[in-house]
Amino acid sequence: MIQAIFYKEWIKTRWYLLLATLFMIGITGYSMLRIGRTIAIQGIDHLWVVMVQKDAIFIDLLQFVPLLIGILLAAVQFFPEMQRKCLKLTLHLPYSQKKMVMSMLTYGVLALVTCFAMSFIIMGVYLPQHFTSELVQRILLSAAPWFLAGFAGYLLVSWICLEPTWKRRVLNLIIAALIFRVYFLAPGAEAYNSFLPWLTLYTLLIASLSWISVVRFKAGKQD
Repeated sequence: MIQAIFYKEWIKTRWYLLLATLFMIGITGYSMLRIGRTIAIQGIDHLWVVMVQKDAIFIDLLQFVPLLIGILLAAVQFFPEMQRKCLKLTLHLPYSQKKMVMSMLTYGVLALVTCFAMSFIIMGVYLPQHFTSELVQRILLSAAPWFLAGFAGYLLVSWICLEPTWKRRVLNLIIAALIFRVYFLAPGAEAYNSFLPWLTLYTLLIASLSWISVVRFKAGKQD
């Protein structure tokens, strides 16, 4: 049954995921080209000094990209299903409803892992050619909260899309906006290092919110 669920979600999202992955590859590649251009013009020594003294990480273009990709994936995956009233049919299949919803969310999370991994692979290949392992680690750890924000964006917008009433959706949207702020409060390099394990757990727990919306949907809540 899980394979069938994954296949259904893949059919709905495959073209969006292709575009999102290409966009992620493109923006990451462009960021690496900018680093290369800066090195060619000003030299690697200057870049190292700026990184150490000014907390620069040179991949700022990526900051909100994972969040945007996560939000749009949730909208593509769940909003049409709610508009066409398909969720009720899905929940009547001979399978645990909680497992059904969690499987749909798991698909989305795994899809984002694949998409975001492209960015880390590109950075992991390119950056060590110019920076020490400590500076590469500094860049990747500084970017980690941005990618966690992408997963949070997906899970929170899934929660909003699955909510059956518009009034509650507006409330959920306000709550989601406040939660998003957590991932961008500290702009400094490696500012979240000590908090990353908790931020990861916090992000995973957001998945439980979607079940609240499904319970309300099953209870017949509607506008």
